[in-house]
Amino acid sequence: MGFTIGGSRSTKEFRSGSRRRGRTSECTAVAEYTGLWGWDVVPGARAAAPARGCSCGHVECGAPGAHPLPLAPTVPAGATLDEVTETWGGYPGAAVLLPVGRTFDVIEVSREAGRRALVRLERMGLPLGPVTETPDGRAQFLVAPGAAAELPQLLYRMGWDDADLDLRALGPGAFLTAPPSDYAGLGPVGWLRPPALDSAGGPPQARLLLGTLAYICHRLRRQ
Repeated sequence: MGFTIGGSRSTKEFRSGSRRRGRTSECTAVAEYTGLWGWDVVPGARAAAPARGCSCGHVECGAPGAHPLPLAPTVPAGATLDEVTETWGGYPGAAVLLPVGRTFDVIEVSREAGRRALVRLERMGLPLGPVTETPDGRAQFLVAPGAAAELPQLLYRMGWDDADLDLRALGPGAFLTAPPSDYAGLGPVGWLRPPALDSAGGPPQARLLLGTLAYICHRLRRQ
């Protein structure tokens, strides 16, 4: 997909260089998102368990630990480790948030549905992008931008528009909490399927996955 750290350095050079300069793992993770996978990153609020008070300071925060910090800048795709360190230095401990609707949208289902769907989709040989799992039991499939706007029509065409499915799409204006950040004070986000260079910059069209996801969500509802 053509993304490299700093525009000309290899992944090996990036990783050895980061160790040599003693950069924090936090900045290294952000730089991998910007440099290797080609994603924008935004510093996000954190929430501490058990009270889950939000680091934004608002007592009645509607999304504790799951939103961008006020006035926080976007670290753009392609940013080098030095550029990330300079920006992130002003937001130590911030959650790593990925803006949805730019290079990807998200189809979200239950974690159980996501795991079952991954097995089936891989057996079918269908293209797949990264998939996260959240500590509150959700699986989030990264798909091509536009999926959120197209979802109602896609479900209608597939005959799932009247079904009571535990399935939703996230589009422009939403943010994905990225591994290894904590999600809303509940624990870290992980990967069900980690990013790869051949798919991170070009995730699959939602229509290729939606039939399988809808079917499995339906089956789980009936159990």
